[in-house]
Amino acid sequence: MAKVVTFGEIMLRLAPEGYLRFVQAEKFTAVYGGGEANVALSLSNYGIDAAFVTKLPKNAIGDAAINALRRFGVDTTKVVRGGNRVGIYFCEKGASQRPSKVVYDRAGASIAEAKKGDFNWDEIFTSDTEWFHFTGITPALGANVAELCLEACQAAKAKGIKVSCDLNYRKNLWSREEAGQAMAKLMEYVDVCIANEEDAADVFGIKSAGTDVTGGHLNHEGYKDVAAQLVERFKFEKVAITLRGSISASDNTWAAMLYDGKESYFSKEYNVRIVDRVGGGDSFGGGLIYGLLSNMDNQSALEFAVAASCLKHTIEGDANHVTVDEVKTLAGGDGSGRVQR
Repeated sequence: MAKVVTFGEIMLRLAPEGYLRFVQAEKFTAVYGGGEANVALSLSNYGIDAAFVTKLPKNAIGDAAINALRRFGVDTTKVVRGGNRVGIYFCEKGASQRPSKVVYDRAGASIAEAKKGDFNWDEIFTSDTEWFHFTGITPALGANVAELCLEACQAAKAKGIKVSCDLNYRKNLWSREEAGQAMAKLMEYVDVCIANEEDAADVFGIKSAGTDVTGGHLNHEGYKDVAAQLVERFKFEKVAITLRGSISASDNTWAAMLYDGKESYFSKEYNVRIVDRVGGGDSFGGGLIYGLLSNMDNQSALEFAVAASCLKHTIEGDANHVTVDEVKTLAGGDGSGRVQR
């Protein structure tokens, strides 16, 4: 099947056991994850030939990060080795009315210090590459990394490769003004834009009227307008917006919409009891890319992506360890959770 290349940062995630708070923790569980790495892993699980590109130190921790992807079939042969460290983030899982918390320790990570010439995009994008994916987290790592993203997008478009971007605004990495300026340059090359209920507002000042994400009320008409404004401004082929209603840290509603410049498609809505929310948006992106590459119609691709992401919320860690059949079963209406035997 088609080959997908993703580019970004993979980090070491350290989390207290269960629902312990940081101040209670005497030991931490270690896993690896990051937006684009999570998308590549999802696609690999679906049988897509997926490659992840980054820069990691040439030491045992860098090896461990690579192996965390290789064990699930992700192509890591284009990972550049160098620099001093792997970024770390600490994750405290919330419950009920107590929100989850994330603390970053990523300054000076190898990818954040990558420079022009580290990546040969002409070699990375082989003749069978059909899709390139990145997120707004990657250019936020520094002006140098934003330039690398621009190089990658330009090389992809020169070869006729579809480009997708999940806006993923992170206020701890840059300001709204910085994000808006940098991302606007990159959007020229993007075919499929993915956002959540706040990204379009934070990055481009485009807002949905009548929506209260903390109260769980989402206005469908408002999101149609947001998607239409994004398409009008950047000429995207498609815009996908995830629709999360936050009832509490433990319970969310989950759905999405897809706009193709003419019609808006809305998925069914799921009531999700959350095991681990981190990576939920990445699993949606991976599902959407799979659906579109598999020539599903817009509604089917959207339903696949939302079902995949719904399942991810039930899985510990950053990555979505589900199969195509499991996703299709849920998308087809079987959400009973009954034992399979």
